[in-house]
Amino acid sequence: MCPSLKVCDVLEDVMEQGGTIVDYHGCDFFPERWFDLVVVLQTDNTVLYDLLSKRVYEGAKLSNNIECEIFQVMLEEAKESYPEDIAIPLKSDNIEDISRNVATITDWIRSWPPTS
Repeated sequence: MCPSLKVCDVLEDVMEQGGTIVDYHGCDFFPERWFDLVVVLQTDNTVLYDLLSKRVYEGAKLSNNIECEIFQVMLEEAKESYPEDIAIPLKSDNIEDISRNVATITDWIRSWPPTS
């Protein structure tokens, strides 16, 4: 069985209950019905390079991660997989960005579900 399908099988019951936050490094295989918001964290390439170098990423693994960020692969994947209005990028270069992102997502959660 495809690993993506295994992940979906394991999460199916939890996701049907709602109110779940999923942190994953991809999104194109998750069912659209599972999500009301898809957040793509983005960072400056220099910040990413330094972070990955500290984690001892080298060669192709380092290059692949940097290239994915340059070409906004994850954001494009999210926009192709879900309605564009729920796929949002958030800058995540430093502690101030992270704090702002936490506040943004917390505000969104507090206002969920949206009133129609």
